Amino acid sequence: MTSRIVVTGGAIIRDDHGRILLQRRSDYGDWGLPGGGMEPGERIEETMIREVKEETGLDVISYELASVYTGERMKYTYPDGNEVVFVMFLFNARVNLDGKLAEDGRTLCFEDQNNESLQLTFTSLDEIEIEMINKVQKPVFIDLIQEKQGILR
Repeated sequence: MTSRIVVTGGAIIRDDHGRILLQRRSDYGDWGLPGGGMEPGERIEETMIREVKEETGLDVISYELASVYTGERMKYTYPDGNEVVFVMFLFNARVNLDGKLAEDGRTLCFEDQNNESLQLTFTSLDEIEIEMINKVQKPVFIDLIQEKQGILR
C-alpha cells in the first residue's frame, strides 16, 4: 500500500504563564496541538489560522514559523489501514485570550461545530505526559520539552 502525503498546519499557542494550548481530539481521544490538513489552494499559514479558528474559536493575531517536521517519524497508519506521511508546519501563534478562559484560568471555553475538540487546556511542559500525546506529534513535544532549536526536524 502506498502512503499519501498530508500537509498540515499547526499552532503552538501559549498563555501569559507560558503554558501551551493542548487539544484533546474526538477522533483519537489523545492530545496534541490544534491544527489540520491543508486544503487545495491554501497557503500553509492560512491552513493554520483556519484550523485554529475551527478547533478553538480563537483568532490568530500574529505568527511565526517555528518548525517543519518531515520524514520517517511522521508516518501514521489510521485504524482503517490507510497510511499517510505528514509534512507538519508548526507556527508560534499569538491569540487574544481575554474573556475566553474558564474560572480555572487554564480551560478554553469553546465548543466547535464539528466536535473535533473534546477539551482545550493550557498545560505547562513539565505537566505533559508523553504517552497521552498523539503518536505523530510525540516528536514535537519531545523537542519542546528538550528545547530543541532549528526549523527542519
